[in-house]
Amino acid sequence: MSRVIQIADPQGGAHRIASEEEALAVARELAEDFAAGASRRDLERSLPHKEIDRLSASGLLAITVPSDYGGIDVSNTVLAEVTAILSEADSSIGQIPQNHFYILEALRHDGSEEQKRFYFGRALAGDRFGNALSEVGTKTVGHYNTRITPDGLGYRINGRKFYSTGVLFAHWVVIFAVDPDDLLTMSFVARQTEGIDVVDDWDGFGQRTTGSGTTILNNVHVPSDAVVRHHKGFERPATIGSVGQIIHAAIDLGIARAALKETIAFVRERARPWSDSGVERASDDPLTISRIGELAIRIEAAEATLERAGRKVDQAQITVNDDNAVGATLAVAAAKVLTTELAIDATNVLFELAGTASTKRGLNLERYWRNARTHTLHDPVRWKYHVVGNYHLNGVTPPKNGAL
Repeated sequence: MSRVIQIADPQGGAHRIASEEEALAVARELAEDFAAGASRRDLERSLPHKEIDRLSASGLLAITVPSDYGGIDVSNTVLAEVTAILSEADSSIGQIPQNHFYILEALRHDGSEEQKRFYFGRALAGDRFGNALSEVGTKTVGHYNTRITPDGLGYRINGRKFYSTGVLFAHWVVIFAVDPDDLLTMSFVARQTEGIDVVDDWDGFGQRTTGSGTTILNNVHVPSDAVVRHHKGFERPATIGSVGQIIHAAIDLGIARAALKETIAFVRERARPWSDSGVERASDDPLTISRIGELAIRIEAAEATLERAGRKVDQAQITVNDDNAVGATLAVAAAKVLTTELAIDATNVLFELAGTASTKRGLNLERYWRNARTHTLHDPVRWKYHVVGNYHLNGVTPPKNGAL
C-alpha cells in the first residue's frame, strides 16, 4: 500500500573527511555494518533510514564538494570506488546517493556563486539532495511534462515524477522542470515545502529499498535564487553526465563483487560436486574453478576500466574542452557496458555454480540478480555501443545529456 512519507529536518553536523584515503576507509567501515542487514531489509522492504543518516553523518556525501567551497573534491576514481564499496554491501544504499552527486556536479557547472556557497555548504553539513527527475507517460525519458512558470518574484512548479531515487530520504527535493521556453531547469526545494508529496510506492522486484517513490508537485513555490539553468550544462563541454554514469557503473561493479563473494563462499562450504567430475569437493571441480577464474578476471578488468574512466573524467573537469569531455564520455560508456554485463553474468553464475540449494527463499541470494537486472535497466547499454561505434566509425560526437 502506498503511503506519504515525511522526513525530519537534518540535525547536527557531519564529519569532515580530510583525504581520499579517509573516504575509502569510512566507506569500508560503513559497508561492513550495512552488509549485515542488507538481506533482511530487502526481504522486508525495510527502508534504510538509520543507515542513510549514518552515511550523511560520515561526511561521505560531501566528498565531491570543490575545495574552493570547503570540500576535498575527490577524484572520480575514488568516488566510483566508494560507491562500489557501499554497493557491494547493499546496492540500494549504493544507489541512493547517485542523484545527490549528480546534482552537486550540475551545481558545480551551472550554479551561481551564491548557490554554490549555500548548497555546497548544506552538503558539507550532511544534507541530502534527492531528485525529482524521471516521469512516465512522456514521449521519451528525455521529455518532461513538469512545468516551472514565473510567479511574482519566484516560480511555481506543477507536475508528477516517478523513479525519484532517494527522495524519501532527502532534505532537499531537486526538481527538474521545463520553463515556458521548454528549457530544462533544476530547482532546489526544501523537503517540507508546501505542495510536495512524496509517496512510497516503488514496487520494483529489485533495488527495493532505494526510496524511489512518486513525487507529486502541486503549485510548489520556488524562490528565483533556487533555480539553476540545467540546460546550459549540455550546451557546452561538461562532465555532468559522465559523473552520473560512472557512479552507475560502480553500483554494478559492487553487485558483481558481492555475487562473486557469495558464489565462492557457497561453493566452498555448501555445494556438492557434479557426479561426473571425479572430485570430492565442488571447489575442486575444474569447470567450476575455470568459471570462478573467468569472473575474477573480468572484475579485475572492469575495475581497471572504471579507474581509467575516472582519470578521464578528472582530466575533463580540470581542463574543460570538447576533446576531454568526449574522452570522458567514451571511457565512462565503456565502463558502464562492462559493468552492466558483468553484474548480470556474475549474478547468474552464482546459481549456476552453487546449485539448486542456493535458490532457497530464506537465503535470499536472488536479490543480487534482482538488483543487477533492475539497476542495469537505468540506461540501455545498446545505445552506448552505438555511441562509441558511431564516434570511431563516422566521427559523430556523442550527444550531450545526463545518460552519457
